[in-house]
Amino acid sequence: MAVITYREALNEALREEMARDESVFLIGEEVAEYDGAYKVSKNLLAEFGEWRVRDAPIAELGFAGLGVGAAMVGLRPIVEFMTWNFALLAIDQVINSAAKLYQMSGGQYNVPIVFRGPGGAALMLAAQHSQSPEAWFAYVPGLKVCSPATPYDAKGLLKSAVRDNDPVVFIEGELLYNVKGEVPEDEEILVPIGSADLKRQGNDVTIVAYGKMVHEALRAAETLAAEDEVEAEVVDLRSVRPVDVPTVLASVRKTNRAVIVEEGWPVANIGAQIVDDIQREAFDALDAPIARVTGLDVPMPYARNLEKLVLPSAENIRTAARDVCYIS
Repeated sequence: MAVITYREALNEALREEMARDESVFLIGEEVAEYDGAYKVSKNLLAEFGEWRVRDAPIAELGFAGLGVGAAMVGLRPIVEFMTWNFALLAIDQVINSAAKLYQMSGGQYNVPIVFRGPGGAALMLAAQHSQSPEAWFAYVPGLKVCSPATPYDAKGLLKSAVRDNDPVVFIEGELLYNVKGEVPEDEEILVPIGSADLKRQGNDVTIVAYGKMVHEALRAAETLAAEDEVEAEVVDLRSVRPVDVPTVLASVRKTNRAVIVEEGWPVANIGAQIVDDIQREAFDALDAPIARVTGLDVPMPYARNLEKLVLPSAENIRTAARDVCYIS
């Protein structure tokens, strides 16, 4: 079992899928000559050549549209956005073209395309470069949306996304690229889109998270166990459209309490939808109101001390879990 970084896992997924299927190609800003802004595409240009690893101009709407057109005629593009904040410039192609063409063409056109890149806050990148946009895209029928937390899941989900016949929005944690984890060698990894994973077993409270917040949830769970004698179960959604609701419900029915965690803003977000799913399907199992831990409802400040106040933390999650367990 190899221990590799999240970045290396994504690179392996790209290399394996491009070697497996010659219709797969990568396009984006600095993906070729520079090996990618975050080095996710390292050495791919040397291996596959400039026709399959294409540098694009600073024109997200243009190269996203090129990818959609290529997908319509049988290729499998992977469109890299240097950050999902820049994808706002291409949102028309993602939502009005990629997501809708299968339905609007009466099933004549599949759009097997992956839009990928880093999302969420990094360190002191301020309001225009620190957004968590997954709820915007999860709102749209026709799109699948993934947000992996670990190297294993990053590799397995990206390989599944490349092979999927529907458009996939693939949001990588900008601060996760150096995170290390075990990934099997010489073994194909395919993580199904829409399948959650129990990252930690517990009986007292369910903590639901995805992406970078999974690591904060696990840190909170360790503190809860050590200092509060509370065993938290951590459910990693991995995909936020579709959401693996049965796994969430099974955990809540076991623990009778739930805390939903995400980095983004609190209004109309993924957590609000999950709260609705739980209260409709497992209301009688709840022994406490469902708690939500989110980023604060403000644009991200630049100052590091203020950024820390805005983002959810393990301590915020621990506090919410103590509240639903009625620990004063």
